[in-house]
Amino acid sequence: MTLRKRAFRLLAAINRKVLPKQWHRDLSRLSKPRMALAGYRYWVTRNAL
Repeated sequence: MTLRKRAFRLLAAINRKVLPKQWHRDLSRLSKPRMALAGYRYWVTRNAL
């Protein structure tokens, strides 16, 4: 496993513990900051896989 993938997996684990979950909400109705947070979480998860 590369260092980059390990870093993203660590970041994803921290995100799961710290940041609020957005997926039980309608994503099209989120405010701009919450939409950015959901996008960030998606980006980190996508790179961790």
